Amino acid sequence: QVHLVESGGGLVQAGGSLRLSCAASGGTFSRYTMGWFRQAPGKEREFAAAIAWSAANTYYADSVKGRFTISRDNAKNTAYLQMNSLKAEDTAVYYCAAVNRGVYFSPSYYDYWGQGTQVTVSS
Repeated sequence: QVHLVESGGGLVQAGGSLRLSCAASGGTFSRYTMGWFRQAPGKEREFAAAIAWSAANTYYADSVKGRFTISRDNAKNTAYLQMNSLKAEDTAVYYCAAVNRGVYFSPSYYDYWGQGTQVTVSS
């Protein structure tokens, strides 16, 4: 059983930056693909970024490509999402998730989820 805790959300002006962290416990972190998803009010949860267990491969939604960077530190059992050039449409609750097989863009494949952290971008 993997326990995930996100942090780093907050209120930021458009054009600003935030760095989200996802601390994992209870499992072998280095075996898991980590994903970041987001959910805006009234919308479905959507894929933002994912990183393979070795960090050799990263994947991004078109809407965040070039602005967000996903990374991980397996020694610290932590995944990160650096968000730059934030836009009002990035406002959402951001969730980290883990899966121990493959890399997936659909939230239905992920086994473990954090509680989410709110990101609000003011225009």
